[in-house]
Amino acid sequence: MDYQYLAQAQTIDNYTLSSMMDDYGNDVWNYAYFLTKSTEQADELSQEVFIRAYSGIAHFRGECSLKTWLLTITRNTTFTYRKSRFFRSSLWGETLPIHTEQVNASQGEMKPEKWVHPSAEAEAISREHVHEIWDIIMALPDKFRELLLLHLKYELTTGEIAEMLGISAGTVKSRLSRAKAKVRKQWEERSE
Repeated sequence: MDYQYLAQAQTIDNYTLSSMMDDYGNDVWNYAYFLTKSTEQADELSQEVFIRAYSGIAHFRGECSLKTWLLTITRNTTFTYRKSRFFRSSLWGETLPIHTEQVNASQGEMKPEKWVHPSAEAEAISREHVHEIWDIIMALPDKFRELLLLHLKYELTTGEIAEMLGISAGTVKSRLSRAKAKVRKQWEERSE
């Protein structure tokens, strides 16, 4: 569905909201999960994001994609939630599973898995490597971890990430390069 008309909208109907949720619900939920590491909190935050989008559609100016706008709302809502007393007192810390992507350690890129039928042993080893690499990514400082997720998983451009995070495009490029180098170095150290 083309959402360009929303840049002029003051309100949206339930059908449009439902379409937005269908098209971007997984992205919003996954990003909320990445930021909180909790399925319950990601569920709550995703609902809150779409409530805010529904009631605040007049603030969407069309200067970025709808996806970027929704991810920005997700980020801001999560950071507000993190400051709340409930969040600070809750217990969370499960790791984020990745079952549908592999990370190419030499290039620091995520790619969809190929449609092949590996042996059970090869599949177990592959999953172990993916989890190890994801553990490395999750251990990075927030500023690197978040950039990798936005760039690799959500395929946002450098400009979109810069606008979303309120930093320059040059800073985004620099941090992405350093983040990939850190992942590559730690992976090589573990593999020795």
